[in-house]
Amino acid sequence: MNYGLRKVFAVLLLIFIVVAWYFTAFGIGEIDSIKDLMKLGLDIKGGVYVVLEADTEKTGEELARLMEQTQAVMENRVNQMGLSEPVVTIEGDRRIRVEMPGVDNAEEAIESIGRTAQLEFMMADGTVVCDGSDIANAGATVDNEHGGYAIALEFTAEGARKFAEATELALSGEIVSNDPSVPNRAILIVLDGEIVSAPVVQSVITNGEAVITSSTVGGFPQKEAVQTAALIRGGALPVGLQEVNSGTQTAKIGESALEQSIVAGAIGILLIFIIMFVGYGLMGLAANIALSLYVVIVLWAMVALGAVLTLPGIAGIILSIGMAVDANVIIFSRIKEEILNGKSVRAAVESGSKRAMSTVLDSQITTIIAAVILYQIGTSTVKGFAMTLMLGIVASIFTAVVVTQLYVGLLAGSRKFGNKKYFGIREDGTAKFSFRKEFNFIKYKKIFYSVACIIIAGGLVISAIFGMNYGIDFTGGTMIQMDFGEKVSEDAVYTVLEDYGIDDAEVIFASENNSEVIIRSMQALDNDSRAELIEKLEGEIGDAKVLASELFGPSVGKELRVNAVKAVLISAVCMLIYIIIRFEWKFGVASVVGILHDVLMVIAFYAIFRVTVNNPFIAGILTVVGYSINDTIVIFDRIRENLGFMKKSNLDLVINKSINQTLGRSLMTSFTTLIVMIPLYFMTGPAIREFTLPLMVGVIVGCMSSVTICSPLYRDLCRLTGGSKYKGKKAKNGRNRKINDEKWEVQKNAEK
Repeated sequence: MNYGLRKVFAVLLLIFIVVAWYFTAFGIGEIDSIKDLMKLGLDIKGGVYVVLEADTEKTGEELARLMEQTQAVMENRVNQMGLSEPVVTIEGDRRIRVEMPGVDNAEEAIESIGRTAQLEFMMADGTVVCDGSDIANAGATVDNEHGGYAIALEFTAEGARKFAEATELALSGEIVSNDPSVPNRAILIVLDGEIVSAPVVQSVITNGEAVITSSTVGGFPQKEAVQTAALIRGGALPVGLQEVNSGTQTAKIGESALEQSIVAGAIGILLIFIIMFVGYGLMGLAANIALSLYVVIVLWAMVALGAVLTLPGIAGIILSIGMAVDANVIIFSRIKEEILNGKSVRAAVESGSKRAMSTVLDSQITTIIAAVILYQIGTSTVKGFAMTLMLGIVASIFTAVVVTQLYVGLLAGSRKFGNKKYFGIREDGTAKFSFRKEFNFIKYKKIFYSVACIIIAGGLVISAIFGMNYGIDFTGGTMIQMDFGEKVSEDAVYTVLEDYGIDDAEVIFASENNSEVIIRSMQALDNDSRAELIEKLEGEIGDAKVLASELFGPSVGKELRVNAVKAVLISAVCMLIYIIIRFEWKFGVASVVGILHDVLMVIAFYAIFRVTVNNPFIAGILTVVGYSINDTIVIFDRIRENLGFMKKSNLDLVINKSINQTLGRSLMTSFTTLIVMIPLYFMTGPAIREFTLPLMVGVIVGCMSSVTICSPLYRDLCRLTGGSKYKGKKAKNGRNRKINDEKWEVQKNAEK
């Protein structure tokens, strides 16, 4: 494409981005804005969720088929209940997760969907003659005989035949009842093991219809009749289910957190735009245009894929914006190097972009590996975070490679702006955001190793003595958040809890006037028990609105811990394989050691400062893994390149030079990523803050380990095994440290 056509395309693209943003924010005509089209998670719009575990010993393919059948029945059941946009998914091997947006009565919803709805028709002697599979339809009807409501049934053709034979048998006098209180001619109607009706047969019923009436005076209440009919229509569950995790949240908390997140995200993005422009001049402006398109692409891709936006998902989008800067920074750093090496701006843009491409792809692909594993292993909330992260990485590659380069290329070809001062080069010929002094990192590798070992060992010792500060989603337990509307006495809350038998509770006030109370306990209270406790609190303290309520069964916490270890190990193995294929095994081993170092450092931070370890911790750890390897790959890619160019140089010199060449990029990317997370941490609620903290620690640790651990470790592996395959002349094993340091100083002075 010639220069003139590229200018036209660039103008049209800029107009498209402006229109797309307007369309995204306000909508056009009958088409709604992104806010109205986006599916919102329960943590934003409010609702009820429950995770039910199958009570079965089946494994393998049998278990998989059973869970698929259970999922199908559960989907049919919640649809029959008329719930709005319910979500039913299989979670893990033997669990079903049901999300019901807009539902505010958790007790009724969970009780209804968790019933097995095993409907059976029995003779008086206990012989089963037909069951729920023989029912074609069911509905509530007025019980004119007993009052209240009854349940009208319509049998299938086969069911009608079975029921006709049963009524005929009941009249034959051949049946002898097992229970003296049940007449011989009765047909028992049993739902979930309980006799709900035992009508006496007066005549053979051949029309395929029957009515279930309640044995109590006044018949069924209307609500119970409607719900029971819906359960029968939905079908019987093929397996018993036990509640292991459940919760409810009002829209009040989610909407407030959403507003806070949007404001915090906007501040973070604005700061990135300023930093990019100040640091890279007009190249930074081109990157800002690309980042604007990037946000639109991610948001509309989520709508197109039907993805659900959760609060952690918002954190994922904003975090991915910070990481999206990385691809631009890698390209810009290359362009500045080419200019400093004497090339014209136009030639530097062309060659720098090409040379940066493999680094961009390698660094982003390794991050995608972590995101994919996070999506496969994580729970529903974590999956939302992983999905937005994956979309963000793909979109960042596209915008950096296509959009940013389009505008940078036009600037380079311009007579007015094709000057190096607009491309991050100072008047004195030095690059902005670069270090005039080069550092000898290899010289201090023993110090780096020692500091890392001391911190990790300290964290492990503290965790061994005092244990990690696990949250209730790891240990199992209960959380209830209530708004009493007026100041609440802490002693009054503790008194009610102690009377109920809860002596390990933690009471936190979530509002300035102490009207909102958060109660956490390691006792796992099921839905009925939570409802009972809430009733007692209201009875003793006053009427309140339940803002959120959650149960975490002990088995859920155990699985979370196992998944955390499994996810890190699988990620490390996958990345090792990729790096060995793309580089060599020494780079791969050094990278994996760096990953383990970063994970242990984050764990040490949590142990030393007693930070709560909970579900978002897994997402944080895996994102740290992906981010850390991203930084390491950039340095290793430069080491590989320099090994080919500097064949006669000492290995220490090559590695030090490579680190110094990429140091500005590493610090810039880490800084921009931290910049977007700082507003998120200080301006949002705990749901997002819990995701943000391990990421902030991990970004710092990951940047440091790439320089101080992975690169020196690669050097040591080369020394032990005879050098790198990329270096034509192998490094000699017998050199002492003094000779290396002298050569480093000589080469630095020569380059100056």
